[in-house]
Amino acid sequence: MPTPEPVGIGVDNKCGRCTRSICCNSINQQVPTPRSKSDFDHLLWQVAHEGINLFKDSDGWFLHIETRCAHLQTGGFCGIYDKRPAVCRDYSNDFCELDESIPEGSEMFFSTYEQLEQYCRTRFKHWDRRLD
Repeated sequence: MPTPEPVGIGVDNKCGRCTRSICCNSINQQVPTPRSKSDFDHLLWQVAHEGINLFKDSDGWFLHIETRCAHLQTGGFCGIYDKRPAVCRDYSNDFCELDESIPEGSEMFFSTYEQLEQYCRTRFKHWDRRLD
């Protein structure tokens, strides 16, 4: 049986103008709103890893994980388009990273341990006491 041609994702031609397949090269995972030193200490551990960022926007706090979808093919086509997961099917590009990048559109964006640590030092008067 011949292999079917991959189907391009073209919603109102917006996806067709996206040359980097931005939404298929990362995932955003919402996390509970961090409140304590312990919460932020755990987030520091996560941000210390390559490709892991943290941001806050009007919808809450998220880990932004830079990782390419294994089914993304050359030209931005989805290799499993007809059986892609619901999160892909339900994705709306009404406002996406083609309009504004996550760092630009976030209230706060941390891409390094040092950035988040500085925020923690500002937020918590005795940040270093968490180590005692």
